[in-house]
Amino acid sequence: MPTAQVNGIDIYYEVHGPEDGDVIILSNGIMMSTATWALQRDVLAKKNRLVLYDCRGMWKSEHPEGPYSMEMHAADLLGLMDHLEIEKAHIAGISYGSEVSMMFATLYPERTKTLIVIDGVAYVDPFLKAQSLPWLRAAEMNDHQLLLDTSVHMNFSPAVLEKNYDLFSDSERVNGLDLKAFAELMKAFYAFDVRDQLKDIQAPSLIVVGEHDLIKTPGHAKTIYE
Repeated sequence: MPTAQVNGIDIYYEVHGPEDGDVIILSNGIMMSTATWALQRDVLAKKNRLVLYDCRGMWKSEHPEGPYSMEMHAADLLGLMDHLEIEKAHIAGISYGSEVSMMFATLYPERTKTLIVIDGVAYVDPFLKAQSLPWLRAAEMNDHQLLLDTSVHMNFSPAVLEKNYDLFSDSERVNGLDLKAFAELMKAFYAFDVRDQLKDIQAPSLIVVGEHDLIKTPGHAKTIYE
């Protein structure tokens, strides 16, 4: 299992694709792991050098004591790039990973070739906090089933749940989550706010959002765009 010693902790990573390809780095959503990118991995790694990794507190990376912050995640990503001798990369991520990516682009513009924000927010508004606070409470109670019950209807569309509810509501899907670390990730998310810094990002940027996303909506994407 490849790991890099970064800022005093072990960061798990994978590298796929040709060594001479453009480097794309994908950062996970808060409940995701590197395995979640399987379909994108096979396509993107055909011509690109694709780097997948788990942030501190996620899955196969080390889960140190908190608090965590987006600045800390960005510094960890910088350390991973140094470890892999990557000078510059396409910095991309989904949801939590998109916020990590935006923070990275603001702090390390010289290492950011382009920025790809998928289902991201510039800050956590009161409604978004109210939507997601049950996840934090479930984590603090160490209740995996409650975490799934309070999130499954927001992470999957009605059409998907109509066909797959039993599969996606099975707590086996999240039993591997370290809920103590998950709570620290949630707290880092709540402290995130780059509204003032986004205007300074010079890297060409792509903003992607799900039309019917209930959590990180087209309105949030518009805020980033503007």
